Amino acid sequence: MRTPEPRSSRREVDELAERQAALVHALVAGSPAPDGFDTEAVAAAAKALLHKRAGEVARRCPLLAHACGADFAEQFIAWAADKPKTTTASDATAFARHAGIALSTSGARKSFLRRLR
Repeated sequence: MRTPEPRSSRREVDELAERQAALVHALVAGSPAPDGFDTEAVAAAAKALLHKRAGEVARRCPLLAHACGADFAEQFIAWAADKPKTTTASDATAFARHAGIALSTSGARKSFLRRLR
């Protein structure tokens, strides 16, 4: 006969949810790593996620990346470090606004942004 697993208390479930949320914030919003986590590993994972985001924006909006030059990824990562991602399109639009780069409002551009969402 199998022994039943002990049930978690509501408090334990709430604490786990809080720790998970803190870890997500550390990975995508620049918050410090929660207690009990390897801060260097969390920082490395957060940096990798920022590089991935920069790559997504560069692939989806190559003209934006080109307008920033060779250090696009560094500029984007510095800007995005404390901003959680919503969509690639909103990342591109907000970063362009931050960098003072006007994105075209042509029909093709609007169509492109709709496809991203």
